[in-house]
Amino acid sequence: MIKIGIVDDHKIVRAGLRQFLADHVDLRVEGEASNGREAIDLIREHDIDVLVMDLAMPGQSGLDAMSMLRAKAPDMGILILSGYPEEHYAINLIRQGASGYLNKDCKPADIVEAIRVIALGKRYLTPTVAELLAQQLNRPGERPAHEHLSEREFQVFLKLAQGANVGDIAEDLSLSVKTVSTYRTRLMEKLHLDSNSDLTYYALKNNLIQ
Repeated sequence: MIKIGIVDDHKIVRAGLRQFLADHVDLRVEGEASNGREAIDLIREHDIDVLVMDLAMPGQSGLDAMSMLRAKAPDMGILILSGYPEEHYAINLIRQGASGYLNKDCKPADIVEAIRVIALGKRYLTPTVAELLAQQLNRPGERPAHEHLSEREFQVFLKLAQGANVGDIAEDLSLSVKTVSTYRTRLMEKLHLDSNSDLTYYALKNNLIQ
């Protein structure tokens, strides 16, 4: 039996996933959470094999929670089920510890297949993601600038692009204001940008925020 946790801020999505997964005899939903912080509590309370998690959620997002989830449950699989296209987030998230990435427009059967593959300790790569990885191996210098950011830099980048200030980001990520300011300086240099409005424009142009 594969034990699953569902993390999404929409109750109807969680209910739909739970009902769909219940139709498969080898899958059992152990619990649900509505954001990254609740996801951390969920894995403390339950033995989860595969966490199916949204990316964009209020409070602590899936991206924000990734490193803590990995630290608390290093053997647990994490399947990102997001509304963002694979080409914009999948590679970064797989580098940061995700076991697989699916867009919410995928076929329901793809979710079941991904869960089963990840439960075996493997990565689940869609043809699109596999092709993106192959392209990066063949042309490593042609990666978009944001894919050269570290996990923390990418987190700070997205929050700045969405209008958060340094103080709010420091609180959300449990970091000092000075540390967040350092990350901001580094990511601005790597992206060759000068202001927060430039960050927002870059993120919108690359479909990293909506």
